Amino acid sequence: MIMSRRLYTIFISLIVALGGFLLGFDSAVISGAMPYYRVTFGLESGSMLLGFSVSSLILGAIFGNIVAGSLADFFGRSKILRLTAILFAVSAIGSALAFDITSFIIARIIGGIGVGMAILIAPMYIAEIAPRKMRGTLVTFNQLNIVVGISIAYFSNLYFQQAIADPDLKWRVMLGVEAIPAILYLILLFFVPMSPRWLMQKNRNEEAKNVLLKIHGQEQAAIEYDEIESNLNEETNKEKARWAEVFSKRMKLVLIIGFGIAFFQQITGINAIFYYAPMIFEMAGGGRDAAFMQAAILGVTNVVMTIVAMFLIDRIGRKPLLYIGATGISLSLALVSFSFYKAQYVISPETMQSLMVEIHESAASAEQIARIQKLEDLAGSEFDNELDFFDKVYDTVGPETFQAYRDVIMRHSITINSILVLIGLIMFVASFAISMGPVMWALLSEIFPNKLRGLAISIVGFWNSIVSFSVATLFPVQLELLGSTATYLIYSIFGLLSLIFVWRFVPETKGKSLEELEKELTSKS
Repeated sequence: MIMSRRLYTIFISLIVALGGFLLGFDSAVISGAMPYYRVTFGLESGSMLLGFSVSSLILGAIFGNIVAGSLADFFGRSKILRLTAILFAVSAIGSALAFDITSFIIARIIGGIGVGMAILIAPMYIAEIAPRKMRGTLVTFNQLNIVVGISIAYFSNLYFQQAIADPDLKWRVMLGVEAIPAILYLILLFFVPMSPRWLMQKNRNEEAKNVLLKIHGQEQAAIEYDEIESNLNEETNKEKARWAEVFSKRMKLVLIIGFGIAFFQQITGINAIFYYAPMIFEMAGGGRDAAFMQAAILGVTNVVMTIVAMFLIDRIGRKPLLYIGATGISLSLALVSFSFYKAQYVISPETMQSLMVEIHESAASAEQIARIQKLEDLAGSEFDNELDFFDKVYDTVGPETFQAYRDVIMRHSITINSILVLIGLIMFVASFAISMGPVMWALLSEIFPNKLRGLAISIVGFWNSIVSFSVATLFPVQLELLGSTATYLIYSIFGLLSLIFVWRFVPETKGKSLEELEKELTSKS
């Protein structure tokens, strides 16, 4: 009987954690679709609109973050999880059927709302329903599913990249396939009971007892029921947290740590890498199939190193992992920057031959083909600087053709050590996954005082999303205006600054109680 209750709890937690899988999938699948829908909708490669079409998911997630808590408290955790499943399915189908960039962005924002709600409510539900001895493990199912979803999205993109010939159909299927697991998630959620804590908040005590009985058995269910009831009574009598308290003088050090770590987690460019991975590898001279395969390698790296972090975070501590990660982030992005710095750009007879084959196979007009043919005028010219090369190409083929075929021209013209680029990006993802990715959320749950924790994490999480949205939106513009060398060097410098920040401000929280940390950090303010 004990084993059956245990399996029931794991089964319920795994169903709920599928929201994390959809979240990760939705975040990463755009990387494979973007090179194709950019052509369908006529988006310029370095435009803000292209960046916004990618980052619009985060904009929706910000709104989802804001409304998630109140909706979950009013309607219940499991009902709002069903809503997220519907939003994921609607977004997938809407994106796949989009007829212009406006309808596409609206569909992505709808999915983002689902992302913003799922990322908060899924772990909340699991924490409320799981037995205390299993809580830590079961809650990590959600985080693990997020990175698995990212990895599966890359492999899914790789499969459809190779299986579908029509470029317009290719990106639509890549995005639309998410509707299948979303609908499955919705169906499975009807087997998930309401949270006993929420039921007791709504005075549905008999229903709460039945849920607790299924999970814990009669003796432990009575103990859990009494504890939830006592805790709810305390919350009723306790004064609510206020914004003024979060930003009070005594919270100065805690806020520096919280806002700082949330800033550096995103400003080093993790979402720029995940959202644009195939494009980056194509820019490094690989073919499109190879680029998708390399992106899939990044996904696997992310999963493996997240699992490693789960084993290490309570063994060696938070700060050592942050030191390792920040150092790795800075060095790996410096390596990528150096690779592009040493790259050369040459228009040769061989370049023109392979380039024209691909151009003829594309949907290029006769005028565009004629303009690209003019690149023969640059035959024999060598460029050590990416921006100088593109300035010359721009003048030769004209603005419209340049924006449409910039990445194709670059792929056929660049000579670069693509292995170094791959190694650098694998190192970067590994460094992030073992440090900033999981450690930030652990720190945020530990450094804020008990009374203010929920409100403070919401505020800092909102800030983290704003930084993420800005990085993902501006990345194509950075590449266009600054070039690859400078763009990755900037991210590398931020990695170095994050190392300094961790050394100067971030405490080691391993082995300390929440009350001990509250006394230590607020007394220093």
